[in-house]
Amino acid sequence: MRKPSASFLSRSALVCAALTLGSGCESTKPRAASPTDGVPVTQGGTSGSATDTPTGTAAPEAPGPTKGTSAWHRARVGDQVVYSFSAIRTPPRDAQGGSAAAGQLTLEVAAVESSRVWLTLTLQSDKGGELTQPRLSRRLTIPMRVEASRPLEVAREGTATSEQPMAAGRTWEAKRYLRDNRPVDGPLENRLYAVDAGPLYLTNGLLDASTTLSGFGGAGSHQLTLVSVRQGKEGAGMAPDLEWPLGPGTWFDREMESEGTKTVLRTCQSAEAGYVLRTEAPVNPATDEAPCQDFSQASVMPLEEVLLSFISLGMEPKQWPPVVPNSAPAVRETLAVGTKRVPVLQVDANEGPTNAKQVRTLLFAADPWEKTLGGLAHEARFEPMSDFTYRVSSKGKRESQGGAKLTGFGAWQP
Repeated sequence: MRKPSASFLSRSALVCAALTLGSGCESTKPRAASPTDGVPVTQGGTSGSATDTPTGTAAPEAPGPTKGTSAWHRARVGDQVVYSFSAIRTPPRDAQGGSAAAGQLTLEVAAVESSRVWLTLTLQSDKGGELTQPRLSRRLTIPMRVEASRPLEVAREGTATSEQPMAAGRTWEAKRYLRDNRPVDGPLENRLYAVDAGPLYLTNGLLDASTTLSGFGGAGSHQLTLVSVRQGKEGAGMAPDLEWPLGPGTWFDREMESEGTKTVLRTCQSAEAGYVLRTEAPVNPATDEAPCQDFSQASVMPLEEVLLSFISLGMEPKQWPPVVPNSAPAVRETLAVGTKRVPVLQVDANEGPTNAKQVRTLLFAADPWEKTLGGLAHEARFEPMSDFTYRVSSKGKRESQGGAKLTGFGAWQP
């Protein structure tokens, strides 16, 4: 019996897809990340509205669960960090395709409440326009609790060295962390952090970060480099809605079918004091009326690592719906997800040996950004809404071999 596709399971780590830089990408072709790269001397970079400043209140290296003392408690509307980003994928030898992108990533405080700070995440191309990659083409919302429910320190791994780089118009006391996993076909990870985060509290003091892929027949890299930092003004601002959330503040359910057994797996996400929390666990939708009440055992990832992963994952697909090998043209259908009817594109692809015909049926959102999907976490918009494999008899009858489908979603955070 076929178990649910691994692509259907939620991913909190990078997907190291191996793709190559195709033709016509020269205008956005980024430079390859280098393990010896520092932070370039750059100033400004946000159409004159952002002003580089060394002022700000120093924050600890990793915000903890203290009350009223972290930089998040002093967040102001308009606090902003801007990074240049680049990403490139090269495929295994003799494979076709490839992708590259470059531009600017802006993380900004849109509103401040007593218990949370509302952030917006925006990406633009290196020419200042909208990116063509479907995953990266909208402004996303991130609600961040200012208090941490438990200690959230995440150790920075690798060999540490002290530096004094120039970035955003000032000199920083910084530490570089270099972790080389290439001997075991892993990535080379290079991170540069300010010792005192100060106005860089939004990304825990990140100055520069790059990951260079290695092994498995492919290569590539993705990188963030600080361009500018701005302090905002006092005021509450207006909290954005969660129509297009990155993930924190939302939940979604998938029904997994394997060997005749069905299980509903719920994914919940939150964000606290500069970190993203995530839980995945089986639930009983009939009795679980208030989702996402307990994050005590949640996995934890610093926000800046989530952003770096977001850029890497955003490289694919280059078109919508994604290309599925051995498939027929997509057909428009609808899928019931809870009480909603979602327009989808059905793609049927032949699988397995010719003497035991199997068909894999995938349903993708017809438009991942449509209003019907308001409140759905970013990652789930670009996974199949439904993914099942069927054995097809000589008379054309289909017998399910297992799969998974989206059965519900929403925002648990007011």
